[in-house]
Amino acid sequence: MAISHTTLREAPINLFDAHFHIIDPQFPLTSNRGYLPPAFTAAEYCSRMSNYQTCGGAVVSGSFQAFDQSYLRAALQTLGPGYVGVTQLPADVSDDELRSLDQAGVRAVRFNLRRGGSEDVRQLEQMAVRVHELVGWHVELYADAADLKDLYSTLTSLPAVSIDHLGLSSAGFPLLLKLAEQGVRVKATGFGRVDFDVAAALRELDAASPQALMFGTDLPSTRAPRPFRDEDVALVIDTLGSERAAAVLADNAREFYRINAAEP
Repeated sequence: MAISHTTLREAPINLFDAHFHIIDPQFPLTSNRGYLPPAFTAAEYCSRMSNYQTCGGAVVSGSFQAFDQSYLRAALQTLGPGYVGVTQLPADVSDDELRSLDQAGVRAVRFNLRRGGSEDVRQLEQMAVRVHELVGWHVELYADAADLKDLYSTLTSLPAVSIDHLGLSSAGFPLLLKLAEQGVRVKATGFGRVDFDVAAALRELDAASPQALMFGTDLPSTRAPRPFRDEDVALVIDTLGSERAAAVLADNAREFYRINAAEP
């Protein structure tokens, strides 16, 4: 599992994995457009990341997990301090359930506009304000940034927002850049999912907002044309340099996810 070019040993930088999935068949899975993912347990994740100097991460609910919380609670319990959750919830979720999930380490609600499995986007504004006021959470969007034009004013008015996988498309990148300039966070994840030069995008987004980028492995890279590889970490370091890479690989996400609040 050697990392080419710059290595984490040459530039010892902590890694907070801001986006990965745990898929445990012990818990409910929902077929999404005929797709069910193979298993990728917390133990398998830890094994895959054993060569890295990790300091935590964010377990993200996929379309195939819909509104199930049991897998997420179990994963966070197994992974331990430093790890937080990003879940999908119906708009009528109770305040008590939100507080309970917050106690378990959940820190965000995801709207999956690309694959489904989450609440309807028409609930975005109301839910974003509600969860932020009640438990301090933010919202995350999985969407092609090209499809977010009509949501621009909403997104820039919300308390806290992030967008997955560098916004996915070159067509949406100018809008993504504008959103980053307005304080929206961007996950530097899924490099094999995008149709543009990742290094150039990283430079532009980091220049637009030093707090914007948050790196994640996207493991196990379900349905990605090209899954995560170790060279993706090296690309961040080689593109941005060690100082800026430290922010992108850990510091930005730890601040955004209020990681100290998640730790016992």
